[in-house]
Amino acid sequence: MADDAVLMQINPIRVLVVDDHPLLREGLVATIAKHADFEIAGEARDGAEAVEQFRSLRPDVTLMDIQMPEMGGIEAIERIRDQDPSAAIVVLTTYPGDSQALRALKAGASGYLLKSCIRKDLLQAIRTVHAGERSISSEVAQSIAMHALDGRLSEREMSILRLVAQGNPNKQIAWQLSLSTDTVKGHLKNIFTKLDVTDRTHAVAVAIRRGFIEL
Repeated sequence: MADDAVLMQINPIRVLVVDDHPLLREGLVATIAKHADFEIAGEARDGAEAVEQFRSLRPDVTLMDIQMPEMGGIEAIERIRDQDPSAAIVVLTTYPGDSQALRALKAGASGYLLKSCIRKDLLQAIRTVHAGERSISSEVAQSIAMHALDGRLSEREMSILRLVAQGNPNKQIAWQLSLSTDTVKGHLKNIFTKLDVTDRTHAVAVAIRRGFIEL
């Protein structure tokens, strides 16, 4: 109690919680609100609402889900950082893939935390990014390091993989993307090399795991 009394004398860290799942959002709010050095600035259900809430509330730290309807987390991060280049944002996600993590960090996120680690690491992650430092889950950091020298998939290659994941044959992919069948085959060959796989099914599985595409 004495420690909490001391903490209440300083300005609490104001947190905006963004997640499209009400139960998870409520859980995050309840966890954070129990501690005297934090204050819930507000909540948002999707990326568009997060951008508006950030503009009006100006929280110290924003907790941002990645996969949400209407506007996803990465686009919301970019728009928030356009408003305030110093905005401190922690991504909360169930996906440890290195590609998605790198996109979020490039967009301007200061932290990247797996939802499975929330109970153990959430409060320290908020404190860390509020202090101007990065906070990345060890599993994600390891994945980024493991694939640091791998070739990155281009936007075209990811578009082709999404169509492959939907079960489209090369001819249909070529028609949808206004490419020749030989060009699609060439892209797939490059994809297999970059992902170190030998077939379409494995390519889709690896691309999903690493966050290049979503189903």
